[in-house]
Amino acid sequence: MGLTARIRTRDGWAVSHAVVTVTDMTGTQVLRAEADAEGAVRDTTELAPGAYTVIVTAVGYAPAAASALVTASGRAEVGTVTLARQGGTELPPPGPWTIDPAHSSVAAVAQHLGISSVHGRFTDFSGTIEIAPDDVTKSRVQAVIRAASVDTGNGTRDTHLRSADFLDVERHPEITYHSTGLTATGSDRWTVHGELAMHGIVRPVDLDLAYLGTGADPWGGTRAAFRATAQLHREDFAMNYNQVLQAGIAAIGTTLKVELDIQAVQGESLPLG
Repeated sequence: MGLTARIRTRDGWAVSHAVVTVTDMTGTQVLRAEADAEGAVRDTTELAPGAYTVIVTAVGYAPAAASALVTASGRAEVGTVTLARQGGTELPPPGPWTIDPAHSSVAAVAQHLGISSVHGRFTDFSGTIEIAPDDVTKSRVQAVIRAASVDTGNGTRDTHLRSADFLDVERHPEITYHSTGLTATGSDRWTVHGELAMHGIVRPVDLDLAYLGTGADPWGGTRAAFRATAQLHREDFAMNYNQVLQAGIAAIGTTLKVELDIQAVQGESLPLG
């Protein structure tokens, strides 16, 4: 006898401590139960046979309703109730996540000679993500990039990029980013508001973020994937060097398209090995 249910997010995560309220056809509350840490509800209260409405609520999620039919056995099996984050937006489960550099990339594209592109990346970086449990817009992102790790596939060009004409890595060895806010722009899309410190200058920079989902890894952990893009202007960070060709075309474009493919591991540290 009693009521059983499983409370899950859209991508299958347990919603711990969700509250389940059961009302009869007159709207009278006949049962109230709380899900356990695994999102399971098992209440042994005997219910009279008939039809009931089950309402599930949890902090940070939109309420959901389901119907339940109690048989002569006094048992109501609601099954799985799926909760959507408040506003219909999705992010991974709350708590700390650590960016895995081995399975992530930090890249940028600049125009070259007005007709093609130069692609570069940074090979040494780290970062953390903290998904807030109640108000997901209070989630935080922090990242540190070693400026000297810039790699465009050309040694001469990379040496120039590390020089005082561009990144000036001797005086400014780190590029840092920390978020200041988060705004939902779709069911799985966000704008991350933050501040980028580069070349000794701090500027506000927004990232267009897409959450790609979560999954288990071979080492017993859980991973989440994100893709983010942004546009930077070199002059905003006092990197004004340029070579103008006879035709009046800049050798290197002043706008950089930043492309981030991020894989993060649940927890405060990366797995060993």
